[in-house]
Amino acid sequence: MLLAVDVGNTNIVLGLFDGDKLLHFWRLHTDPQITTDELTLQINSLLRMAGFSFEAVQGMVVASVVPPLVHPLTRFAERHLKLNPLIVGPGTKTGMPILIDNPKELGADLIVNAVAAKEKFGAPVIVVDFGTATTFSAVSLKGEYLGGVIAPGVKMALDGLFFQTAKLPRVEIVEPASAIGKSTVTAMQSGIFFGFVGLAREIIHQLKQEMGVNCPVVATGGLSGMFARRIPEVDFLEPHLTLEGLRLIFERNQKK
Repeated sequence: MLLAVDVGNTNIVLGLFDGDKLLHFWRLHTDPQITTDELTLQINSLLRMAGFSFEAVQGMVVASVVPPLVHPLTRFAERHLKLNPLIVGPGTKTGMPILIDNPKELGADLIVNAVAAKEKFGAPVIVVDFGTATTFSAVSLKGEYLGGVIAPGVKMALDGLFFQTAKLPRVEIVEPASAIGKSTVTAMQSGIFFGFVGLAREIIHQLKQEMGVNCPVVATGGLSGMFARRIPEVDFLEPHLTLEGLRLIFERNQKK
C-alpha cells in the first residue's frame, strides 16, 4: 500500500492507496511547528481507525508547499515505516516537461495536479485548485506544463476583510441565496462567492484564448465542490486529484 501526503498551507491531506484504488483519505490541520512524534501519533491513529498498521504501508510520497514539514515527515517514514519517502521536487520524474522560466520554483502541488489531470483527461487541460490560494495550471496539447495563475484564496480574502476593517465580522463561506445581500454578513458572503466565481470564469477564458484551444477544465481543492457547480466552464470535479497525481508520480519513479 502507498501513503500519499499532500501538505498544503491550511491542511495536510493523506490518502491510502491499494494499487490504484484510494481506500481512505484524511485531512489534518497544517502546523509548521509539529514534531515527528506528534505526526506519528496522528497518522498511527488514522491508520488504526481504518484497520491498518504501519507495517501495511510499503511506500510513501509527499508533496509539500510548507518546507518545515518535510523533515518530520521524512523522519516519520524512516523510523516507523522503515522506508525513504519520495519527496516531489526538482529532479523528480513526473513525465511532464515544465516550460516556465524557473522550473525549480514551481510548487509541487501544481505539477502533481497537472500530471493527474493529463493522465485522466488528456491534453490540453486546465486545472483550477480552490485551496489556500486559488491556482490555475495550463497543460499544452503536447502535455507540457505551460505555466499558470496564482490568485488569493477564498479564506484569505475573507480574512483580509475581517482583519483590515474595523467593523466587518468574520463570516462563514457559503453560497448565498442571492447576489444582493440584505445584511453585512450576506453582503460579504455574496462578494466573496460571486467574486471568486467571476474571477475563475475570467481567468479560464483568458487561458483558453492564449492556449488557442477549448480544452477541458478540472476543479479540485477543498472548496471546489461549492464553486464548481456555479462555474459552467468547469467540466470535471476531482476533489482527490492531488492524491491521484502523487500516486502516479510515485509509480513513475519506481520504474527502472
